[in-house]
Amino acid sequence: MTIAVAAKQRETLVEVRGLRSQFGDQVVHENLDLDVYRGEILGVVGGSGSGKSVLLRTILGLRRPDAGSVRLFGENLHGLPESQRVAVESRCGVLFQNGALFSSLTVSENVRVPLMEHTQLSLHDALRVAALKIALADLPPEARHKFPAELSGGMVKRAGLARALALDPDIVFLDEPTSGLDPIAAASFDQLIRTLRDALGLTVFMITHDLDSLHAICDRVAVLAHKRVIVADSLDKVERFDDPWIREYFQGPRGRAAESIRALG
Repeated sequence: MTIAVAAKQRETLVEVRGLRSQFGDQVVHENLDLDVYRGEILGVVGGSGSGKSVLLRTILGLRRPDAGSVRLFGENLHGLPESQRVAVESRCGVLFQNGALFSSLTVSENVRVPLMEHTQLSLHDALRVAALKIALADLPPEARHKFPAELSGGMVKRAGLARALALDPDIVFLDEPTSGLDPIAAASFDQLIRTLRDALGLTVFMITHDLDSLHAICDRVAVLAHKRVIVADSLDKVERFDDPWIREYFQGPRGRAAESIRALG
């Protein structure tokens, strides 16, 4: 394989260099580096307070870095004119924790929000696109007319995913997508993410604490600890990385239980 081909295959969509995130005297990130490559599913793990959600918001331009740089599709969002910034942001889809759907809107109306805001589609065409995205999220057609309160937890996640896919994004950011789901629903959601990545060529940035998700669908895992990314590599290499938090996370009681279940399967 030539160097040029290898570089093309590892096109960087997100580049974080020397990031510092600080709230008053509290430093959450210090000298944090991370790359996200086109077409991969990257799982991001870390202990409570390690700054996973802060990192997500910073990459999306919702928070300005206190030091360092963040580039999304090669662009610094904070240095762009508004029209160019919106164009870059529209290439991203976000599934927030717990779905974050508008409670007063139906599933179809929730999915149509970004379509009506960022496109010139007629209502008829927006309805058709919304129906397609809802189907891609593996929701039944009748779910289009339901309100979030009428949906199960798994259906809420899928509705949020349908909205995240509305603008045909290049990269999807998922914040704890299987949190609160039973094991069967979580496994089904994981498989859906993998299927969509393969079918649509998506890149996926997934914050998770779910060991099963890491094993099932992630190409690489990035570990946030000690205010930075201490390792970002394939799961087998991450599990062997010499760090107390990693040992406890992957080899502690929950990690051993998950490994035993996978071995039985």
